[in-house]
Amino acid sequence: QVQLVESGGGLVQAGGSLRLSCTASGSTFSIDVMGWYRQAPGKQRELVASATSGGNRIYADSVKGRFTIFRDNAKKTVYLQMNNLRPEDTAVYYCNAEGAYTLTRVLRDLWGQGTQVTVSS
Repeated sequence: QVQLVESGGGLVQAGGSLRLSCTASGSTFSIDVMGWYRQAPGKQRELVASATSGGNRIYADSVKGRFTIFRDNAKKTVYLQMNNLRPEDTAVYYCNAEGAYTLTRVLRDLWGQGTQVTVSS
């Protein structure tokens, strides 16, 4: 069994910074893609950023230049450094993993429990 455990959300003023982290616990030894999604009240969940195990990264246009995603593959952890936060970044942020390899199977579409990020104006 593989679980994603998130931390690092909170309340911050506009212009401030937060760092989210997500660690995969359990029997996985490699994960193809790890990423962050967010969902604001009344809106659909959207991709914020994702990173492959090889270092390729993609970002939503709304966060380019402000957010950075990076991974520590040995620790099975993905981070999201969020700078210059805006009130419109307020949402529940979810960690996602795709292609988590165990000795017997490949797990897909794993989700964390979510962490709240609130940016005040």
